[in-house]
This record gives sequence, structure tokens and C-alpha cells, in this order.
Amino acid sequence: MNQAFILRAAFAGRCRRRASFRQLPFQLALTPQTVNLPIYKDLMMKKTLIASLAALGCSAALAAPVAYNIDPEHTYPSFEADHMGGMSIWRGKIKKTTGKIVYDKEAKAGTVDVTMDMASLDFGHDKMNDHAKSKDMFEVATFPTATFKGTLAKFNGDAPTEVVGQLTMHGVTKPVTLKVNQFKCAMHPMLKVEVCGADAIATINRSDFGVSYGTQMGFKPEVTLRIQVEAPKAG
Repeated sequence: MNQAFILRAAFAGRCRRRASFRQLPFQLALTPQTVNLPIYKDLMMKKTLIASLAALGCSAALAAPVAYNIDPEHTYPSFEADHMGGMSIWRGKIKKTTGKIVYDKEAKAGTVDVTMDMASLDFGHDKMNDHAKSKDMFEVATFPTATFKGTLAKFNGDAPTEVVGQLTMHGVTKPVTLKVNQFKCAMHPMLKVEVCGADAIATINRSDFGVSYGTQMGFKPEVTLRIQVEAPKAG
């Protein structure tokens, strides 16, 4: 018994769905005889090619990276530094930060580019703030900003767990790897736009950046960096 069906050939591809074919100006019945016809084989080859191109195009579209602008009102790199060789731990933060995050969920990739205004450094103690900005330490008049540029290096599912990059501070650039403790992207209920946020941590040696004040008195040079960041989708 012959069983006929219509071969449809004009591409109308949709992402996440297989490509479809519009009505041909003629119908071709599927029989043991027609499957061996050159026209049938040619149509099947074109159908396969178009479907493959559609899948490739859709994959590329789905994998497009998305840019997010850092929200300075919800992003504060903070730090913990030793005082007097273990007498206490002083904590502070950078109050002014700008930058951009590019996140490609499908490709599991992305970049981070952050600029910190060192004049906004704040220990919560005016005299210590002034000293930290002076020539003894960060020399803010000469080096007004610090930057971090990195790539999302490791993932757990869709969430990045590590950012590998370069920290430039006090005119010195050194490699720094941030461990991402948590990461989330969601529609913000008030902003009505997608926002990505993260909490990250790293440890640096400030002496590596030429900031060695106090080490001769026993101050420990290790500094813990803790970064809270929120970034709405650009545009």
C-alpha cells in the first residue's frame, strides 16, 4: 500500500524548534519508487542542510553575551587588613566603583571590568583614611584608581565560581583570582530589568603592590578582599 505525505521546503526556522518547510508548488508521494528519484534525494539534502544551518544560527543567537553595568549604589569592594601584627583587624571599603560585566550563559564565559576610586577608600576613621591615601601607602594623588579585569573561568552549572584576572593598584599589576561564593541573575522587582549579583573573595599581599607600610613594625601584609556586586542589564 502506498502511503503519501507532503514534502515542505522553504525555511522558516525558529530557535529551539526544528526548521519547517513551506508548501511546495507540487506534491511528491513517498513510495519505493519516488525515494530513489534524484529530485527526492536533492530535496532531502537541502532539507538537512537548511535544518543544520538553522540550528547553528539559533545556537549562535542563544549564546550571545549580555552586558551588565555595575550599580555603584550596590557594589562595594571591601577589605580586611591587619593592625599591629595581630592586635586587631581593620575593615573598610571602596565607596565609588564603576564597571561592566559581560555574561554568556550558554557558552559559560564572560568578563569583568571594574574601576575603583581610591579617594573613596573609607575605614570609618578619618585619620586612618588620610594616612592610607598619603604617600606612605596608596599615594592616591598619583594613583587615583585601581582596576580589576578578569574572565569567568570556572562554572557550576550556569553560575561562575571563579574569576581569573589582573588587579592594578598603586601602579602595579598582579594576577588575582576571585572565588565566587554566590551568583544569581533574576528580574529585579523594582527596577523591572534583569540584574546579576555576586559575592566574591580573594587574598592579596599588599607588599606585592608596593604598599608595605607597617611591615617593618610587624604588620601582616595579607589583605582579604570581599566584593559585593550587583549589575543591571545594560540598555
